[in-house]
Amino acid sequence: MKSPISFSLASFAFAMSFVTPAYAEAAAGADGGFASLIPLLLIMVIFYFLLIRPQQKKLKDHRNMVDSLKKGDKVMTGGGIYGRITAVNDDTVKVEIASGVIIKVSRDTVAGLAEAAVAKTDKPAKTNEAKD
Repeated sequence: MKSPISFSLASFAFAMSFVTPAYAEAAAGADGGFASLIPLLLIMVIFYFLLIRPQQKKLKDHRNMVDSLKKGDKVMTGGGIYGRITAVNDDTVKVEIASGVIIKVSRDTVAGLAEAAVAKTDKPAKTNEAKD
């Protein structure tokens, strides 16, 4: 007993044997070259607006934030360490993570300002009090 897959492949091959190369060339020429490019162009436009453009905007915002870092800013590093900037150099910053504990990190590893990160995660506490 043959499997259904081999049967469908055999019937597909049998049907394709009736398509002559001359008919295939005529059908391809009738559609035109530009009409076959429309779906590809549409996909490229969708990728640009859904993937590429938002990523470029995010990178630009991060670069502006890193360039504007100054002493005293509370930051969060890419590794999840919160601290306060004590010194800013060209490509590094010194971050105080505890009283007297200062680490030196690359400016690019600063993920964001701590106030902004905390504000996003803070949610108002739900209370179970009955309203009067």
